[in-house]
Amino acid sequence: MDSIHAKAISLDWRNAPLLKQYRSRLPNSTKAPQNEKWGWRRRQLTLRVHFDAFRLEPWRYLEAVVWRLRGLRLRARNRFAELIGKSPSAYALWIEKIEPKTRATSFASAPGRAFSLIGVIDCTESEENLGETISSFKGVERLIVVGGADKMGPFVWIPEPTDLAELVPDASWICIARSGDRLSESALDTYAGEGGRLPKSSIFYADDDLIGLRGERQLPHFKPSWNPELFAHHDFVTHSCILKVSTSALRKLRPGGWVRDLVLDLISSENIPVRIPMVLHHRRQRPKATRSLAAVGAIGASSAAEVTVIVPTRNQLPLLRNCINGVKQVDYPAVEILIVDNGTDDTEALEYLHSLEGQGARILHIPGPFNYSALNNAAVRQTRTEYLCFLNNDVEMMDSAWLRSMIAQAMRADIGAVGARLLYPDHTIQHAGVVTGIGGGAGHAHRFQALEAEGYFNRANLPQRTNAVTGACMILARHKFLAAGGFDEVNFPVAFNDVDLCLKLNERGWQSFYEPRATLIHHESKSRGDDRARLNRTRFAGELAALKRKWGTDCERDPYHHPHLSPFCEQFVIAV
Repeated sequence: MDSIHAKAISLDWRNAPLLKQYRSRLPNSTKAPQNEKWGWRRRQLTLRVHFDAFRLEPWRYLEAVVWRLRGLRLRARNRFAELIGKSPSAYALWIEKIEPKTRATSFASAPGRAFSLIGVIDCTESEENLGETISSFKGVERLIVVGGADKMGPFVWIPEPTDLAELVPDASWICIARSGDRLSESALDTYAGEGGRLPKSSIFYADDDLIGLRGERQLPHFKPSWNPELFAHHDFVTHSCILKVSTSALRKLRPGGWVRDLVLDLISSENIPVRIPMVLHHRRQRPKATRSLAAVGAIGASSAAEVTVIVPTRNQLPLLRNCINGVKQVDYPAVEILIVDNGTDDTEALEYLHSLEGQGARILHIPGPFNYSALNNAAVRQTRTEYLCFLNNDVEMMDSAWLRSMIAQAMRADIGAVGARLLYPDHTIQHAGVVTGIGGGAGHAHRFQALEAEGYFNRANLPQRTNAVTGACMILARHKFLAAGGFDEVNFPVAFNDVDLCLKLNERGWQSFYEPRATLIHHESKSRGDDRARLNRTRFAGELAALKRKWGTDCERDPYHHPHLSPFCEQFVIAV
């Protein structure tokens, strides 16, 4: 154990101005590079991403060009954002075009180092490319290597992670990287600056990317703000963070999974990890997201809270019958059906509604113009159950467990509205949570992604907190709905009423939640029509304007999205 107490070799850069050293590595200007080499590189990459976009989907690309020539700027921009963001060269362009500005801004706003960091390199699985990792830890107070066989170098070597307790003082900040990983040149100063800005926080995490076979940077992970349920299924924090550790936690470490243990030991409702939306870690590998989810257990009749399923409808008998049949077959013991009839005049549909009354369903007749918010608010006033399920009549069930999966989340004290994963009839995704800010309003996350596709770090397939969910299939506690004031009948009669409700719930500490274990098919807008149809455009524009005015969706970014993901695309693609 003598090596544990060996004198560490200092790697400190503090004798020279760090900012000056860093800027010497950037182009001459972060606004418009004067160096022709940098300018040419950027133009070359811009042409490449457009060529990739055209090559991958030529007709959709040409359609965007036509829209641009016709002056349909927003529509063209949305399409270009999607196509260009999928280019294999999009990240290389982002590195050249955006990253210098991001880092320069970080340096300009950082209050300076508030504390020293201890660097820890994890060699318990491999010590390949250890030299690269060591060289990236310039500026740390001390460098410690855990595991491995190489005991020679500018570091203190220890055989086991439990030995850290003898080297790391209580309440010290440490940054842990795997052997072969690299820190960005601005990582340590960025972390320390953020720590000074938020002195009560004890865990900060950042974005990362992968180091390719030729040393190139690729596959960036632009991460959400802290999302505990997503973290439970995909570890996006470990080995890309700094931690303020205690000696007692270090003494409890076990050989396998010790870094994650340290992270879990720190997280609590009073101490949530803080995201730094910058790429500060370049990694050789990262943890994979969970591919399969355990089913929610059965809920017995004695413990089941009663739920009212509210279904607005007008005619559309085949859709309604299909929907109600699915509700009747649900694997949940306490379900009441309340159908809100908005002026049905089809004879067969009226007969069907009458037959449902004979089977125990309740029918509430509210004729007049279609106002989704008013219809559902009126229905809620007729309920007394603990939970509400708002369900469109054009939703089709794929199994009987969807309600059980959703209500298990809705029963949690800190969760507000719970939304299902909805698919189009061709089994591409229609809704996997709502991202506010898309197109200045809100959009459905991962729309049109194939159900079997991994997509963006498997996000469409994992339970997680979201800023909002769709009202096409939404469950929440009745008292929370009433506390938030229900749906806004004046500003959002048809569109964005679900988003507005979710944001009101979020404000009160009841976060929206996406539950992919509840998967249904949604024949979107079959009943009320498409918002883009000519007759609906004026109404939709007014509702969009109201959403921007009330919630600032045209300027505030969704915390579960990312500033460097495109706000013009429902796919999670890089913004360049």
